[in-house]
Amino acid sequence: MAKNVARRLAPPERRDEVARAYELRTAEQVARSLGQMKGALMKLGQLASFIDEGLPEPFRQALATLQSDAPPMAAELVSEVVTAELGRRPDDAFAHFDPVPLAAASIGQVHRATTHDGRAVAVKVQYPGVDDAIRADLANTAMLARMLPALFPSLDGRVLATELRDRLLEELDYRREAANQHRFAEAYRDHPFIHVPDVVGELSTARVLTTELAEGARFEEVVTWSQDERDLAGETLFRFVFRGINRLGIFNGDPHPGNYLFKPGGRITFLDFGLVREFAPEETHVFNQMIQTLILDGDGEGYRQVLEDVGLLRGGADLTTDQVVEYFGHFYALVREPGPFTVGSDYASETVRRIFDRTSPVAAAVDLPPMFVIVQRINLGLYALLARLEATADWRRIAEELWPMTDGPPSTELGRLEAAWARQRVAGSP
Repeated sequence: MAKNVARRLAPPERRDEVARAYELRTAEQVARSLGQMKGALMKLGQLASFIDEGLPEPFRQALATLQSDAPPMAAELVSEVVTAELGRRPDDAFAHFDPVPLAAASIGQVHRATTHDGRAVAVKVQYPGVDDAIRADLANTAMLARMLPALFPSLDGRVLATELRDRLLEELDYRREAANQHRFAEAYRDHPFIHVPDVVGELSTARVLTTELAEGARFEEVVTWSQDERDLAGETLFRFVFRGINRLGIFNGDPHPGNYLFKPGGRITFLDFGLVREFAPEETHVFNQMIQTLILDGDGEGYRQVLEDVGLLRGGADLTTDQVVEYFGHFYALVREPGPFTVGSDYASETVRRIFDRTSPVAAAVDLPPMFVIVQRINLGLYALLARLEATADWRRIAEELWPMTDGPPSTELGRLEAAWARQRVAGSP
């Protein structure tokens, strides 16, 4: 819209030049406004910054600043929150506390500090009032429930709106995030290429979260690395997500570029565990049935039956099974067949469009039970990141290592390192 307005107002010979400048200014204003709003709307800006290559580049670049460099809050406000939560001013609670934030995001900002026993830590401080702002943003689930079926006719808007609200509200309690992060840190203790910082419990509360300080390259730097390094980074992201779901029964539901720190060799530190979904055994069983029927058995009818049984597809919909398999098969393209597969921008963009395609007869018959709501972040988040990396791997063989019904042998060097780590953990368990 900004581009079209500029074109109409500018002299004919300068329309393109003026349009580009106007679009850039508009993009910067949008990013700045979303950053100042914080909360749920800033999260929307973060998501938009990387899920779709079709976004105009000025908007992508401006919104990318929301991943870790949003407008920060004043040092005085930081001090007030820390003092209220820890009972001591930052300079008393810590041997050193840097008032300039390392990163600023949708709910809080992160500061470098040193504990009195000499540990380098990262201190996440929640913005004052952001909990009230997000609760207000999400309070009217009835309105959201009425709006969603306009996009997705078969969706139970109430169920979807409630699941989104509940998961996002959980992020406001840093005690829950600390528990989530501790669980992941223990699960990946001494892992050769996946690192989760430890939580410093005595310096953490509902609005202050203190963890081990981690360092590494940001995602925007990694996309300039060699293709071999980008492939390794992509493999680690893939392994982290699907090992979590298949082996731990948990999914860190906020995969966006600001939540990772990278080092060469596929080593990644994973940050931000506020939005975590735990799956019951019967829910992971459904995921396994979907893989078993569609990928391992090639049984389209069986796959469709699983979808209908779990409520993901409306029973008795006037669709052929071939239509169902063609529509959903896109999301499994990485693992349908063995062999190298490059996740490119075309694949990621088609993934977004397929999810939001109101013209598809299959999409019109799709619902999202609660267990699938946050998991859609794999399609919207993980695959978009792999596309930015242009990551290539034999994703099918890697997946077979992680699927419990195949439990395949290591297929890559990272797989061999992970398998050795897993054997050592089993050998060392009581």
